[in-house]
Amino acid sequence: MSADSFLLQALVYLAAGVISVPIAKRLGLGSVLGYLVAGVIVGPFALKLVGDPADVMRFAEFGVVILLFLIGLEVRPALLWRMRTAIFGVGLAQMLGTAALLATAGMAFGLDWRSATAAGLILAMSSTAIVLQSLEERGLRHGPVGEAAFGVLLFQDLAVIPLFALLPLLAVGPAVHVEAGHGPNLVSALPHWVQPLAVIAAVAAVVVAGRYLTRPLFRFIAASRLREIFTASALLLVVGVAALMEMVGLSPALGAFLAGVVLAESEFRRELETDIEPFRGLLLGLFFITVGAGLNLAIVAAQPLLIAGLVVGLMTLKALATWAAARAFRNPPRTALTTAVSLAQGGEFAFVLLGFAAAGSILDPDLTGLLTAVVALSMAATPLVLAAYERLVLSRGEARDEPERLPFDDGDPDAIIAGFGRFGQIAARLLIANGFNVVLMDAAVDQIDFLRRFGWRVHYGDASRLDLLRTAGIERAKLLVIAIDDRDKATEMVEAVKEAFPHVKVLARAYDRRHAYELLNAGADEVERETYESALNFGRSALERLGVSERRALKAAILFRDHDQKLFEKIRPAYGEEDGFVNAARASRETFERLIRAEMERLAIEDDEEDDGAETPRRVEAGGRRV
Repeated sequence: MSADSFLLQALVYLAAGVISVPIAKRLGLGSVLGYLVAGVIVGPFALKLVGDPADVMRFAEFGVVILLFLIGLEVRPALLWRMRTAIFGVGLAQMLGTAALLATAGMAFGLDWRSATAAGLILAMSSTAIVLQSLEERGLRHGPVGEAAFGVLLFQDLAVIPLFALLPLLAVGPAVHVEAGHGPNLVSALPHWVQPLAVIAAVAAVVVAGRYLTRPLFRFIAASRLREIFTASALLLVVGVAALMEMVGLSPALGAFLAGVVLAESEFRRELETDIEPFRGLLLGLFFITVGAGLNLAIVAAQPLLIAGLVVGLMTLKALATWAAARAFRNPPRTALTTAVSLAQGGEFAFVLLGFAAAGSILDPDLTGLLTAVVALSMAATPLVLAAYERLVLSRGEARDEPERLPFDDGDPDAIIAGFGRFGQIAARLLIANGFNVVLMDAAVDQIDFLRRFGWRVHYGDASRLDLLRTAGIERAKLLVIAIDDRDKATEMVEAVKEAFPHVKVLARAYDRRHAYELLNAGADEVERETYESALNFGRSALERLGVSERRALKAAILFRDHDQKLFEKIRPAYGEEDGFVNAARASRETFERLIRAEMERLAIEDDEEDDGAETPRRVEAGGRRV
């Protein structure tokens, strides 16, 4: 490809994205659909402004690799372990259920059972890029829906390599050796018994290098104070891991995710995210455009009703299987339905697997072309389906406009309150009543509209954004109070703020004891469990209602608080090790209850003695004699 044609294609791709995406966003369709439509328009089957999209697809697929790396940076090993049910439970059930339904439908349309099974397994894959981007735009990425969808997508990535080994066994014609993937595979030339060892060695190399070698390297590079070199080293890391995984026959995206997980505990995590994020958005946009450009409009025009029916059938059956899998593992109905709708399309790996199946005589070439068009159209339809679902199911009433963005006051704030709900309001009122300058921030539109009616000057915005905190004056503030509802975001916010503004003291609201440990490990200076003090006062009132004196009930509450704080600190080192934490908590609780009971019995004896000692003088005085 000459320089001129390269520049011309770059111009076309950039212009298509710049023009189509803002229009799609303005129409409420999302950026993904804008990119896909742009690709269809400029592609070789419409205006023919670009050539074969396969020339660009390999470059654009790197956007998915970067996306998985950034996701890995957000997923600490402890969180990955907590998501094991979503990954290996819901993910496995979703894939097997979807493949079974689609294979049954294929056989009903006259396909051989082997072809139907192969097509079902391939079409069970969903689009990581489209799903996560769409959920991000709708604010669902961090939460039950995002966690369930990500677990399923991660399992699908893990299943790609077994599928490469399984699909040739379903070949309907003479077996043909086809190289798995589309890059140099060094493992295929090795003896069969050595191949698994080579794969394990590659994964171990990524884990060891990420844990022990990258930190000294990044410290050395950071000492040079050259931002562009740090960015280049971050890209080098992602490219190197992806290339290594591809050489041993694994998914590059899966390798990048593994590298991200290993570096999730690194002090350079935020810097890596900041440097790589712009490449993710640009390359993902290019990926979506190439998907749209690869849609063969001739096949669609030749059989429009058949393809439309196949797209609807595919998305319906996938949504049904995903919903059943999510409900089987006790996801709430609303979470299960939203997850099912978001995962109803075909995926990026389906294109690779369909090409692999066609070359290996696993699927008929005509069927492969038809299914490729169905997958592409299902991906294009997903933003529309999600937009309709959001409007009809997720939304309650008409969409609210963003509240007016108030300017921040001049002067140095003493404290910033992030989250001005029922918890943050009490802390803020106490600070304001004592004469401190406090900046109030919240991201809930309804809450801000309601509070401003009462005269509260609440600023609208996501307080986890460091740039917004800078604008609010955090560099001059002494204290940040984090009182938001989102547990994961609160933990990430503590970590980011302590890294960027180490002088600021951070007080954080914790959901429960486990969340309190997470916040403290992230760097919070102090945490408060949101229901602890109210529950303690409630228990104190219950003691008084049961006949305990007010003085003894107060002593009991103080004693409980002191012992519980000691217990909290005692078992903190065991947090993160599930069995060890449970055993330590159980043993400490039994000791705790025994000590409390003994202490209260001692107090009861002291109270009785004090009452007896005070009672005699009163009786004597009442009898008219003073001693």
